[in-house]
Amino acid sequence: MAFDFKKEFKEFYLPKGRPEIVTVPQMNYIAVKGRGDPNQEGGAYQRAMAVLYAVAYTLKMSYKSDYHIEGFFEYVVPPLEGFWRQEGKEGFDYGDKSSFLWTSVIRLPDFVTRENFAWAVETASRKKKLDCSAAEFLPVDEGLCVQIMHLGPFDSEPESVAKMDAFIREQGCANDLSEDRQHHEIYLSDARKVPPEKWKTVIRHPIKKV
Repeated sequence: MAFDFKKEFKEFYLPKGRPEIVTVPQMNYIAVKGRGDPNQEGGAYQRAMAVLYAVAYTLKMSYKSDYHIEGFFEYVVPPLEGFWRQEGKEGFDYGDKSSFLWTSVIRLPDFVTRENFAWAVETASRKKKLDCSAAEFLPVDEGLCVQIMHLGPFDSEPESVAKMDAFIREQGCANDLSEDRQHHEIYLSDARKVPPEKWKTVIRHPIKKV
């Protein structure tokens, strides 16, 4: 059976509906960076999705090609994730989507090296006839964080964030959001098939002890 990151690392992908503190180890990602409203039809965010999945599935299916990745095992492509911020703003203004600065990512298995990644970008670009040069190999070490499972549309996320903020104050911690440590979301529902009120999204914020 293919390795499924969500099932093997439940502490990072399937938190409860109440806040919890976790220490997240370094992980490597396929990443595409951009700015603007993610809902814009044909916009930069939607183009980034095409690049991410083209590279992700090229790596996943590499075992059926002539290219050998050392240590490879079959796996389920992990869920889409996103790191989000807004220039010049503390916190998050969900009503001003045009000012979003985003880094959309999909986790990479640890056996994928930078050399393997470069092969996948070149191969996906050629075979899919899609310019995948915007894809980056991105290591992220999140460290100490608070997270929660948010149920519902993205615009109702402030309710879950408020619960997280209250919880970390009780634990003697504070948010540590910055350009380097960002608001993080993991998308566990297919928005094309699931109604917004049932969307499951992991929300994760970096924190520090005070």
